[in-house]
Amino acid sequence: MYLAWKEIKHEKLRYGLIIGMILLISYLVYILSGLAFGLAQQNTEAIDSWGAQSVILDKDANTSLQQSMLTKSQTDKMTLTKQESYVGQSAIVAKEANHAKVSAQFIGLDWDQFIGKKLVLTSGHKPTKANQVVVDDGFKTSNYKLGDTIKFNSNADTYKIVGFTHNAKIDIAPVVYGDLSTWRTLKKLPDTFVASGVISQNAQYKPGVDQLKNYSVAAFINKLPGYSAQNMTFTFMIAFLMIISLVVIAVFLYILTIQKIPNYAVLRAQGVPSRVLVSNTINQALLLVFGGLALGVGLTALTAALLPAGVPIAFNWPILAVVTVGILLTGVIGALIPVKLILKVDPVSVIA
Repeated sequence: MYLAWKEIKHEKLRYGLIIGMILLISYLVYILSGLAFGLAQQNTEAIDSWGAQSVILDKDANTSLQQSMLTKSQTDKMTLTKQESYVGQSAIVAKEANHAKVSAQFIGLDWDQFIGKKLVLTSGHKPTKANQVVVDDGFKTSNYKLGDTIKFNSNADTYKIVGFTHNAKIDIAPVVYGDLSTWRTLKKLPDTFVASGVISQNAQYKPGVDQLKNYSVAAFINKLPGYSAQNMTFTFMIAFLMIISLVVIAVFLYILTIQKIPNYAVLRAQGVPSRVLVSNTINQALLLVFGGLALGVGLTALTAALLPAGVPIAFNWPILAVVTVGILLTGVIGALIPVKLILKVDPVSVIA
């Protein structure tokens, strides 16, 4: 390790450029991973906050909460426990005279059921009247605040914001929580319709109605518009970037090692064992890669802190750990490729 560190300090520009290259590669991988994970989270934040295990929908609704509608005749045959909650979903445009319009998802709730009870607010209070709503913190970026009166779509009715909640997004749109009666108004439905579906914390919940079907949360999420396609696109982008990055790092470290063969020949002539030279090569590769990764992590953290609130970025630490280990291993592999040449170097022929 001592020899490796001395050489890095002596050739600051050469090794600095390699560290810089690894820094930029790791930074790009980390940022892309963060953006992909953050965007995926915004599809499902609200669903995740409910702690749901299954979703009960009309079996002809194509696993879509918006397209599903449960009638009173169906719900009368169902037995709901403390683990089930009615949910009504409708796409809306929220508007107020002094603020920008916000495309959102309205979620109608029965506030006495588990989703309404466990909803955590960052400010304000839960609705006590049908014309009161709780909205996602994302509304604050458009300067909405507690007490503002808003309208939905072309509906003439007004609703008062009485609370804000965090991490409430579906289909990358902020959620507006309100009453199920408001959901019926927005959908222009009579009282014979109860909800879009039932959210259950019991994965094995049986609706007991032939027309209704229990879907796992994973199956429901995968059917969200564009969710699977978006995730696959980002996954392939990051995978190809990783492969290209690994090849580039390995090639650079290989070339660096080959360039030092004459130096190794001199050291061999001085009696330095081959295993010391191999160990030095691996240690030097690890120092370079680790240094680049550390700087990449720092730059990524700084970028995440400076990005505006509207940019969805989040980090999946297990995935980032795998990526980091992969880059470290690549550095070792790149250094090991020319080991055979190091072991077979002929001091006399090279020095001559």
